[in-house]
Amino acid sequence: MANFGGILMKKVILITGASRGIGEATARHFAQRGDWQLVLAARSDLSALAQSLDAEVLPLSLDVADADAVRGAIAQAQARFGRIDVLVNNAGLIDPIGRLTDISCEDWGRVIDVNLKGAYNTLRSVAPLMQAQGKGLVINISSGAASSALEGWSHYCASKAGLLSLTRCADVELRGQGVRVVGLSPGTVATAMQVAIKDSRINAVSRLDPNVHIPPEWVAKAIEFLCTDAGLEYAGGDFSLKTDAGRRAVGLAPIG
Repeated sequence: MANFGGILMKKVILITGASRGIGEATARHFAQRGDWQLVLAARSDLSALAQSLDAEVLPLSLDVADADAVRGAIAQAQARFGRIDVLVNNAGLIDPIGRLTDISCEDWGRVIDVNLKGAYNTLRSVAPLMQAQGKGLVINISSGAASSALEGWSHYCASKAGLLSLTRCADVELRGQGVRVVGLSPGTVATAMQVAIKDSRINAVSRLDPNVHIPPEWVAKAIEFLCTDAGLEYAGGDFSLKTDAGRRAVGLAPIG
């Protein structure tokens, strides 16, 4: 519970890309805690997920690449709950995987629109609300691709590199108003995205043993960790679950 003017209230978390994978696991994790209200956003239908959760949930049909739609969604969330304490920018694409000369300009740009511009759209719409509250946290789901050059992933690598810079710049601009912005780089996660990556047969990631992928529930635990005071030191950068130190901080098993 959070204390707002002497009144104990449940905190509010907004999760994009909430219909599956990391987003769904995070929704279930925070619903089980009992002290959070959830705003879940995705392009696909969220009604079944929302009904399965033992929490107050506002499901929203949303394409984060549509700035007007994002503004409307944030307005709905504010009208319902009055505040947003945590934003998890999780919505992301990697399809179609292919070399840059084999992908259409439209498909390449769509990945940038969702992964980078979509994160900007939600952050831009939530930031004034958090500034008015005097407190807030934005968690951008990052990737090792932000600092890597991977064949067939030019759109994804470029989008995640841009997202890392957005994280850094936004934290510099907003931290003085009590709003922290942090990236979370989970490594490879056992989601539908890994199926597409494996099927592509492009670059070394597609040849990884599926056993090395971590469950999305581990990422949900890392998100919860970043919501605590212990996560303060990582603001403005990427917190990594690919290191033993990162996993120990979250209370997870070490890498080997």
